[in-house]
Amino acid sequence: MTYEAVIGLEVHAQMLTDSKMFCGCSTRFGSEPNTQTCQICIGMPGVLPAINKKAIEFTIKTGLAMNCTISSYSRFARKNYFYPDLPKGYQISQYELPLCEHGYVDIIIGGIEKRIGLTRIHLEEDAGKNIHEGAGNHSFVDLNRAGVPLMEIVSEPDIRTPSEASEYMKKLRTILRYLGVCDGNMEEGSLRCDANVSIRPVGSGELGVKVEMKNINSFRFVEKALEYEIKRQIRTLEESGTIVQETRLWDPSTGTTQSMRSKEEAHDYRYFPEPDLVPVMPDKKWIDEIKAFLPELPDKKRARFNSEYALPEYDADLLTSEKTTADWFEQAVKAGAHPKTVSNWMMGELMRLINEENKSIEECPLKPHQLAEMIKLITKGIISGKIAKTVFDEMYKTGKDAEAIVKEKGLTQISDTGSLEKTVDEIISKHPGEVNRFKAGDEKLLGFFVGQVMKATKGKANPQLANELLKKRLVS
Repeated sequence: MTYEAVIGLEVHAQMLTDSKMFCGCSTRFGSEPNTQTCQICIGMPGVLPAINKKAIEFTIKTGLAMNCTISSYSRFARKNYFYPDLPKGYQISQYELPLCEHGYVDIIIGGIEKRIGLTRIHLEEDAGKNIHEGAGNHSFVDLNRAGVPLMEIVSEPDIRTPSEASEYMKKLRTILRYLGVCDGNMEEGSLRCDANVSIRPVGSGELGVKVEMKNINSFRFVEKALEYEIKRQIRTLEESGTIVQETRLWDPSTGTTQSMRSKEEAHDYRYFPEPDLVPVMPDKKWIDEIKAFLPELPDKKRARFNSEYALPEYDADLLTSEKTTADWFEQAVKAGAHPKTVSNWMMGELMRLINEENKSIEECPLKPHQLAEMIKLITKGIISGKIAKTVFDEMYKTGKDAEAIVKEKGLTQISDTGSLEKTVDEIISKHPGEVNRFKAGDEKLLGFFVGQVMKATKGKANPQLANELLKKRLVS
């Protein structure tokens, strides 16, 4: 029997607010344990939470960007469970009345667009962090993260393959970063994913038994965990076993999922409305104001790059995957460089150097206008494309402008016919055999002669002029 997977993702995105969801404590990552806490986020008796308005705004902004309906009346609830990293004994979340519902995100798989529905986007506070490693027979609890504002983005079970799940996660991250509401740093836990997966015979309309997977913190692990779990469920059915509804943990060290708790052990969270918080009731005016200031989103920007700059789909897709990269590209184009030439240099040399140093484009020492000026030197024939690579590397290393580097190192392209004719004559005289073969019809040897000229001039010869002079001499 052939099976297909039915996958839904629950993505938790930590919002880029300066303070926590219900108190004024800092959300900064990496501080000493338990230094960013107060009576509210550690759950002292008698304290009252206050809603972070910026977190509400960020969630509305995300809902609008993901085509959701924004509720005019939503409400917080208490999600009750007991765990050492949850100091109040409950988590403030949203349950039956979320802030955003019924949206969608489009992804591209194999050149085909697919729409993934969103059930809801709701707000909640994060729990603290249990630390087991290096604690001997004890465990530690760091409550710095307790109360940090999260959005939970819940998809419909519209995903069918691990690669679709990975692309969906990447698309969410791109949108969140474009909006400036989440940094998308999966290593630091600011973007986390739980996956629900079941299998069923291809063509069946019924859903299989659902298994939830936790502890997935990278795009690669999303794919690997789902691949393993789908194979495990198929193998179980083929061996006449029974799939149990349970929660499983992904273990990247073994590449397997391990059972965490079964359905019988699942929590009953006993949700009830949060009595200490008023309902959230954003009015139309505020929603419209937020909508008016939405940035150009990835899909629209990609389409515009394709039409306005005549970039191929591949270039447009890569350049718009990060807003900062797209902005860098447009600044270089506005400085007067040809769009496709800018794209080529960015996707080639610039990305190579940035990746080698594990930097982001914001940390790039080379500025967009500097690349544009270097490209102009190539266009004017002052430097060759080959020399430009040397100039580019030096610009990146030192931050100097191209023109200064060319003057310093004497890299100006040789476009003087007289001096280049002398070099061409010397090359031809040194290779009589190749000359005879060229004259006998082996015209591919022209490339050999051009290469020899470039080598003799240390890459400074104008390639077009060298071609013309060689053709003239070789056919005479």
